Amino acid sequence: MPFTPLHMGPGLLVKSLLQGSFSLMVFGWTQILMDIQPLWVMLTGQGHLHGFSHTYLGATLITIPAAVSGKYAAEWGLRLISRTSYLPISWPVAVSSAFIGSFSHVLLDSIMHADVEPFFPFVRSNVFLGVLSIETLHKFCIYSGLVGAGLYVAVSFYLRKNISEPPQADKTT
Repeated sequence: MPFTPLHMGPGLLVKSLLQGSFSLMVFGWTQILMDIQPLWVMLTGQGHLHGFSHTYLGATLITIPAAVSGKYAAEWGLRLISRTSYLPISWPVAVSSAFIGSFSHVLLDSIMHADVEPFFPFVRSNVFLGVLSIETLHKFCIYSGLVGAGLYVAVSFYLRKNISEPPQADKTT
């Protein structure tokens, strides 16, 4: 997948469904951390392009530093843009968002890249390769982002409307 942006589509869909139980900022930060190793290989020409970071074992190990650094970075960012009503980001939300981010990253890249070995060191093959065409995979990521953004706006509007309006008292007496 061409670096992080397309991975954000499924993240937007998850955010629309889980709302405050998911941090899109931590998810996005995790996408960036997942692609540091391939970026390094591209810059230096040294190593395996989709190496250990693109295995489920590597993704599990990336989850913890992504959750810790992502929680604090996202909270700082939310303060910076004056969105303090979303604070604090709880540890369960940070960890689950990083976990979903790292595991979805491996899955999506496994479908597209022949050099990904998602179950390394236990299995050296890629059982997900070609399950979808690259075009279909890209469309899935784009459409899930569009649907997710639409759902997020709709659910947010619904929740704001129903929470901000106090229940009406029965005035028939």
